[in-house]
Amino acid sequence: MKSTRIVLAIFATLCSAGTIAQTAAPASEAMPGMSMEHPAPKPTDVSSTAAFQAADQKMMSGMSSIEYTGNADRDFVAHMIPHHQGAVEMAKVELKYGKDAKLRKLAKDIIAAQDKEIAFMKQWLEQHPHK
Repeated sequence: MKSTRIVLAIFATLCSAGTIAQTAAPASEAMPGMSMEHPAPKPTDVSSTAAFQAADQKMMSGMSSIEYTGNADRDFVAHMIPHHQGAVEMAKVELKYGKDAKLRKLAKDIIAAQDKEIAFMKQWLEQHPHK
């Protein structure tokens, strides 16, 4: 009798967990900013928004197309390259459309720093071929 109650309690708990999982908010709602869906741009920012969206998509595609090797160093570098390239592309969009002088300087600094880091990472990959 006691074991039956325990089994029923476990069953009820699992059923409740399934119901909660089915009704939970999507990850994009639970984690703001994590959705790849983009709202329609306002008429005043169509060009810059389209450019940012293109840079985002290129970066995400580049990162997700790289297979993991099990080598933490190699995986880190291989995935950081498209991530850094995405930062460069976004900084270029800022330079093309942005007006704020401090942000434009930041964008230039990002491009310079990320370009150096990308070169370092590419060189590292060449020196450490995957086996």
